[in-house]
Amino acid sequence: MATQMFEGRGHAAVYQKYRFAPGKELQETILTYLQEKRRSSAELAVDVGCGSGQGTRFLAEHFKKVVGTDISEAQIQEARDAPSPPNVSYLVCPAEELPFQDASVDVLTSFTAVHWFDIEKFMREANRVLKPGGCVVFSTYTVDMSLRYGNCSEKLNKVFRESWDLILKYSHGRIKHVLEDYKEIFEALPFPDKKRVTDIYDKIPMTVAGVVGYMESASPYQIFKKNDPEAAKSLLQDTEKRMLEAMGVSSPEIPVEFWVRHVCVLGCK
Repeated sequence: MATQMFEGRGHAAVYQKYRFAPGKELQETILTYLQEKRRSSAELAVDVGCGSGQGTRFLAEHFKKVVGTDISEAQIQEARDAPSPPNVSYLVCPAEELPFQDASVDVLTSFTAVHWFDIEKFMREANRVLKPGGCVVFSTYTVDMSLRYGNCSEKLNKVFRESWDLILKYSHGRIKHVLEDYKEIFEALPFPDKKRVTDIYDKIPMTVAGVVGYMESASPYQIFKKNDPEAAKSLLQDTEKRMLEAMGVSSPEIPVEFWVRHVCVLGCK
């Protein structure tokens, strides 16, 4: 059974504001693979579990038509409200029941979402909608994240890791798929032509406020917030304050380097 974690309008708004699009290295990994499989200028790409559309919009310049789907109406509304190219549209539907005909989709993607799906049912659905020779791209960023800023990186990372590790204690059981680098998801993909890349590192442009906002958007933080709203709010405020002190600056809009490790499962039917 799929797990729904990003339903509320408030959470969807935070997600839209602070979640980031696929970084340069992840984009290159994906596009190189699709070029190898001759799917880089295909007709239809479908982005499943699209959330507020960050990954969907990246696909728009590479495909004639892109459809983002998500089970959350609030997330889809955020995606529709954001500026999107004319070849992008969005639908509300479960990942396991996609409203596309058999063998009609060229490329099926999912960014940091497959671990929330009913994986067995989703794989059957992916197999159903993909054309012969069609490709899948399932990526996730991992919990391996770090910050860099001048000669303060070590102190800054200590603050970040202490808060991040506390938040991760509230992780849902399905985060095990992320912690295991999508190994089970790779094994469940029913195509013999597949590979898993686990060492994609991207530098994401961020500010201190953006890093704290990303932490707020994470599903474990939302669970923490539901359990103890005051403690959760205090943690973010304290984290921002300590990060600024470590950097010796006063504005949360100061840019930092936010490094993230991605995992990507790629397959061809």
